Amino acid sequence: MNIEQIKFDEKGLVPAIIQDYYTKEVLTLAYMNKESLEITLRDKKTCFYSRSRQELWLKGETSGNYQNVVSVKYDCDSDSLLVEVKKEGPACHTGSESCFFNSLFEAEDYSNFSPEKLYNLIKDRKINPEEKSYTSYLFEKGLDKILKKVGEECTEVIIGAKNNDNDELRYEIADLYYHTLVLMIEQGLTIQDIKEELAKRHIIDHKVKQEKMGGEK
Repeated sequence: MNIEQIKFDEKGLVPAIIQDYYTKEVLTLAYMNKESLEITLRDKKTCFYSRSRQELWLKGETSGNYQNVVSVKYDCDSDSLLVEVKKEGPACHTGSESCFFNSLFEAEDYSNFSPEKLYNLIKDRKINPEEKSYTSYLFEKGLDKILKKVGEECTEVIIGAKNNDNDELRYEIADLYYHTLVLMIEQGLTIQDIKEELAKRHIIDHKVKQEKMGGEK
């Protein structure tokens, strides 16, 4: 990137959209000046310019929630940036994964669903509990309650399969999936952790793996 191609505004700033490299979720909108952009490109960690404090700030310097830069792109007018990052923690100062968690309007669109979005929504219910939220209730009751629900849903999945009823089975698997995500968040596991674990198994001799686990899969 040639920084000279970037069109900074009259205050010497350019808006930077920060996007999660894995989920493609928009995490935040911040501003950079030439110096903070140079630092971002040099250190491969996001550095911004605070308009309120009028100073540079390195994301994660105080919180530990660094954003490791994967790519920096600019738009067709060269006056805004898109920065893909691998984040080490929540992007928002509230503790939410993304700063964009308030909704003015959201059309019902199942094609827009992703496990990562559901994970982040569930995690937000833990960080910012809502009084009538079932998810917040589970986190409030703690691990034993969550484990009980996971166990119940496992049984329901088995019953649905034994009944040879795919509608019932689909419903119960969705319930199990949701409660498993709740358990993962309670225990500090991420979807990326599970992806990496599954990816490892492609390079492991499955027979040896099964014998080490003490049974077949």
